[in-house]
Amino acid sequence: MKILILSLAGIGDSLMFTPVLKVLRRKMPDAEIHVLTMISGANELYLYNKDVDKNFYFDFLKEGVFKSLIFLYKMRKERYDISINVYPMNRFEYNMVSFLIGAKRSFAHTYNHQNIRNLNFLHTKKIREDDSLHNVFENLRILKFLGIETDDIPSYSITIPEEFLSFAEEWISDKDLKENDLIVGLHAGSSIMKNHINKRWSPENFGCLGKILIDKYNAKILLFGGTEEKELRKNVNSFMDDRGIIVETDRLFKSIAIMKCCKLFVSNDTALMHIASALKLNVVSIYGPTSEIYAYPWETNHKIVKSNISCRPCFYYSPKHLTCHLKDNQFACIRELGVDYALERTEELMKENGEL
Repeated sequence: MKILILSLAGIGDSLMFTPVLKVLRRKMPDAEIHVLTMISGANELYLYNKDVDKNFYFDFLKEGVFKSLIFLYKMRKERYDISINVYPMNRFEYNMVSFLIGAKRSFAHTYNHQNIRNLNFLHTKKIREDDSLHNVFENLRILKFLGIETDDIPSYSITIPEEFLSFAEEWISDKDLKENDLIVGLHAGSSIMKNHINKRWSPENFGCLGKILIDKYNAKILLFGGTEEKELRKNVNSFMDDRGIIVETDRLFKSIAIMKCCKLFVSNDTALMHIASALKLNVVSIYGPTSEIYAYPWETNHKIVKSNISCRPCFYYSPKHLTCHLKDNQFACIRELGVDYALERTEELMKENGEL
């Protein structure tokens, strides 16, 4: 059996599929499992996954239509028995990729929004999206097409190679961080695609929270983010009187290895939040228009910071850009979340885990 996993969405979505990979490997030990990604961080995530036999990476957005068609023709020669679209991938481009690769059977979801328009009917087997479920359960449901059901739900899978652990150990030593320090990671960023910049809590709020943790608990604050978020990290640090430590690395897994030293991680709804969950860190996750139901921190101690405004969550999986119908108070669900409330939830988690 030759299986292709199409994981063309983001890093967080790719990580949330890793429990399915564990189940596939356990239930089908002789299957050959390949993964195709188009986001470099997602490719790196699967590159070190022991349940994957072969990785393919191709940046469809950068390479354009002609080169993409040549690549897909080559992929077609792999003659897959099955292809599986990672949830959520509700875009017609993703479904066309699956169709052109031409596996004998292709499995995917049908969606509650813009389903026909996005060509989900191209798949041979489909299961209806249930937006009351976490993404992990959505992905596991699709295994029924292979006759696989399980009550033993695995954790996320993330394997950090020794070279990155050694890098992190040296980095932590250079910053004079000690094992008994209250080390807190902050991630103030997010993807900016599809207007998702509007799911970010403000840099000022992150900075003020970090400053309180420094002044009140002598916390050591590490500021994480992608290479494109360099100025954002500096901005957050300015609200902490530049007393935070900015994490600058050239590889996702270097940052992940450093994250392991954190006793607490505070983040927007982002890939790094899911990575913090995979590392079993204590997580405070901040939600605006997106849903904590789909993507709460999985199998780790956590607290949710969210607004009770009646119209949230308004985001759903589709190509549609994130928008807000509140004309006079755009994205109030995230902009009106106060620092005091976030601090309260953070201190609750710290008490529960013996940090206070």
